[in-house]
Amino acid sequence: MNANRRAMVVLLALSGLIISLSIGLRQSLGLFMSPMTLDLGLSAATFGFAIALQNIVWGLSQPLIGAAADRYGARPVLIGTALAYAAGLLLMMVSDRLPGGFAIAGLLAGVGTAGTGFGVLIGTVSRATPPEKRTQTVGLVAAAGSLGTVVIAPLGQWLIGSFGWRAALVGFAAIAGMIAVLSLRIEEPADRTAAEDRIKQSLGTAVREALAHRGFVFMTLAFFACGFQLVFITTHLPAYLQICGVAPGVGATALALIGLCNTVGTYMFGLLARAIARSVCWR
Repeated sequence: MNANRRAMVVLLALSGLIISLSIGLRQSLGLFMSPMTLDLGLSAATFGFAIALQNIVWGLSQPLIGAAADRYGARPVLIGTALAYAAGLLLMMVSDRLPGGFAIAGLLAGVGTAGTGFGVLIGTVSRATPPEKRTQTVGLVAAAGSLGTVVIAPLGQWLIGSFGWRAALVGFAAIAGMIAVLSLRIEEPADRTAAEDRIKQSLGTAVREALAHRGFVFMTLAFFACGFQLVFITTHLPAYLQICGVAPGVGATALALIGLCNTVGTYMFGLLARAIARSVCWR
């Protein structure tokens, strides 16, 4: 295996793992609603607001974080946002002692998700992949994003049941810190960096160009619908099941199944998109 191919394999493996850990953490936070609201005397609305703020900040900060990654490289942005993610999770432990602690924790977690989730790494993988393989490769890396929930949701429930929710948050923060360590090896293969990526373009110009593209607008609407229902379910389903008298482990299993099915579906639709693109080209 030559050096460039080896670098590409490492990039794909690390990108899939980082996205998997980041999204796995995000989709497993609903496990903390019941123990935290009962222990701290908080309302479900307060907890839900922190999760909502996390997702709003995730969306709004992605253009800025993406611009930072274009300017300074993916590695420093990944490390910085992973540390912000860990800080937000740790802050949740003592958020009841700080004014606006939950909101600040949600903000930091949102920035962390924006940097360590799909935005930065999908762009990095896209630039490093030949056009004829790009759709399938991106689909493979994106599919790994939901695979983390299969492991992290049951792990989180076990930590909560065995050691308490504070210890579980420390464990989640440690996983976010692990992302920063893994990010040290992120590096794009030199021969796959497209010349057009070096063209200077302001953030405003990029946003206007994106908004003028019908495909971007429709995909944004599709992701809005997807994110709304998925975040709602992953946040409130575990607590709802406990209210109904269902064992806590069932909620974690449900989240893991959502992640597993999402993984399979994402990869299969990536293959379908590649087949459609080939048929269009052949015509």
